[in-house]
Formats: sequence, C-alpha cells, structure tokens
Amino acid sequence: MVSEDDPRMREEHLAGLSPVLVRLLKGVVYQERHPAEWQGLLRLQGAVRDYFRQIGLELVIDEAEQYAFLRQQDDDGENRPALPRLVQRRPLSYPVSLLLVLLRKKLIELDSGGGETRLILGREQIIDMLRVFLAESSNEARIIDQIDRHVNKLVEYGFLRRLKGDGGQFEVGRIIKAVVDSDWLADFDNRLREYQEYAAR
Repeated sequence: MVSEDDPRMREEHLAGLSPVLVRLLKGVVYQERHPAEWQGLLRLQGAVRDYFRQIGLELVIDEAEQYAFLRQQDDDGENRPALPRLVQRRPLSYPVSLLLVLLRKKLIELDSGGGETRLILGREQIIDMLRVFLAESSNEARIIDQIDRHVNKLVEYGFLRRLKGDGGQFEVGRIIKAVVDSDWLADFDNRLREYQEYAAR
C-alpha cells in the first residue's frame, strides 16, 4: 500500500502506474513487446484493476500466455448508473470471423507440437487457408484483394502483427485465444462446415 501521508512514495507509485494505464488504453499489452509495462502491470495490478473498475472496465491478465487487455464490465445487477461503453463492440464479417477460427486452429497445432511459441505465417499461407472457404470466382485478383482486406482488418484489431522488414510475414497474437474460446473450439468442426455451406450458397 502507498501511504497517503508520504507524497514522495505516492508520486513514485503514480509514475509507475501511468505508463501501464496508457498502454492498456491503447490496446493489448504483451510481455514480449512491452516488457516494462508488463512488469509494472504485474506489480501494480491491484491499483490498475481499481482504476479501471471505476470507469466500467475489467482488466484481464493471462500470465501463462503473457498478455493483458481491457473489456467492458458485465452488468452485475447492482443499482448504480449505467456507464457509457468505452470498449466498442465490433461486429465481425463472415470472412474475418472465419479467419480468426482458422488462426486459432493454427495456434492449437503449434502448441500441441511443444516447440515454437510464436506463430509466424506468410501472406500466401493465410490466403491458401482462407480461399478454400470463400465463394469461387473467376477473378483471382479480386479474391486475393478481398483476403488482403480481411487480413488488414485483423491487423487493425490487433490479432495479427506485420513483422518489420517483410510485409509478407505476420505474427499471430495469442489474444485470439481470448476471443475464440473453449465454447467455440468444442463446436469447431461444425462451424467450419457451416462456413463451407455459407460459401457454397
């Protein structure tokens, strides 16, 4: 605990807290990409939780996968004024949600191998993964352009990260595991069949 009677300690506490709060408000915090903020978060997570709770946000930390993010608090039924939504819901299109599921499957395959912990995929690999489930077209360039737009959307949302120096390589963010959860995985094959039927129609 920081003593309210010790201004110096309080100032040091706030100096360590502020970078963590700002980084979380900007998006997902990864231990590998943001080591200083990650260590600060683990050290000050009680204060971080308290801060965001006041504005209707919940801190989620996955220490095993080494990432943290914010999500809107569920209504807990208490009689208090509803807060404006700070974390916007983003409806995902069919191809974008499909790509999330396919990338989640790749993460499962990587983890079951027990070797590498980072999943790196090339642009051509992602195109080959997704095109199987998209409606056939005689315009190959148009299909590839569409897939590039879906990939860019996942980059925008933080699920994929372009590797520097090579625009054709992407790292898959493990935050996908928080979105495509066990309920999705339990019905994984059925979902893929639905996607294929959707594309056929």
